[in-house]
Amino acid sequence: MTLLRSPRNPILTRADIPPVLPDFADVTSVFNPGAIRDGGRTLLMLRVQSRGRRTALVMAESDDGERFTVHGAPVVFRGVERTGERLHHLYDPRLTRIGDVVYVLFAADTETGCKLGVGSTTDFETFDFIGLGSHPDIRNGVLFPEKMGGRFVRLDRPNRSALEGGVTSGDEIWLSTSDDLVDWKPEHAVMGGRWHYWDERIGSGPPPVKTRQGWLHLYHGIATHFASVSIYQVGAVLLDLADPSKVLARSWNNILEPRELYELVGQVPNVVFPGGMVVERHDDDGFALPDSRVQVYYGAADTCVGLATTTIGELLGACDGPA
Repeated sequence: MTLLRSPRNPILTRADIPPVLPDFADVTSVFNPGAIRDGGRTLLMLRVQSRGRRTALVMAESDDGERFTVHGAPVVFRGVERTGERLHHLYDPRLTRIGDVVYVLFAADTETGCKLGVGSTTDFETFDFIGLGSHPDIRNGVLFPEKMGGRFVRLDRPNRSALEGGVTSGDEIWLSTSDDLVDWKPEHAVMGGRWHYWDERIGSGPPPVKTRQGWLHLYHGIATHFASVSIYQVGAVLLDLADPSKVLARSWNNILEPRELYELVGQVPNVVFPGGMVVERHDDDGFALPDSRVQVYYGAADTCVGLATTTIGELLGACDGPA
């Protein structure tokens, strides 16, 4: 197995969440966190859901990356009221540091579809709203940790396929660019789902990690061809450093699949959903070292948070097939 589960799993459950808002005293779930390393601590931005199915984003911090203290108040994006739209839920945050700023990309359910919002922070105490993208029905946005050609670059997943129940999904990851993090230009399709196999529908996981071999990226794949229920799994892909719209290699098999009870049973059964990835060691040029330990934080059955560990070298080795 490329990813090894923590023996402490699940590392966060609803019992760990303090009453961050009046009706969040007895929450239903905590899942799909973004993650980042800040100095000597690991920070998670958690998706917390109340029994009324309201959503709050809540910070948690840890010295060892396994035992977390959850903050007692939700994340509030200053200026979010400028959208002029009703935002029903902000969820599935992904955290990327560029220079001294940490950017938060999150999904936002609106009256006109799911959009990708952007916020920022420099201290993890105050958060500023930057904007809401103009493209409806898009999800799983992750920002690269550096600009390319002077522009911000992200991976995203347009939702173009209507599913039973009225929701939409997608089976392609795209590369998009922007000057201001609000107006985005779709540039190229990067990769598609592989029908009849484990990753028929796909979406980006944590932000890409720069290695000497290329941009290393984890994504989720959904197997939909079973008669019972969709199965969410984790895969790895290696993108070209100079042109990340080019896939160099991709994992034939999933590298993590639902096997444990907390992954198989919950609000949405059979789900492992990667959202955060912390790499311990980089070289002087900012490339992740092959022997560096990696911690991957994932939502389990849309109910709790799991942790799995590996190394950069093992993840690169998992990229053993073509696009």
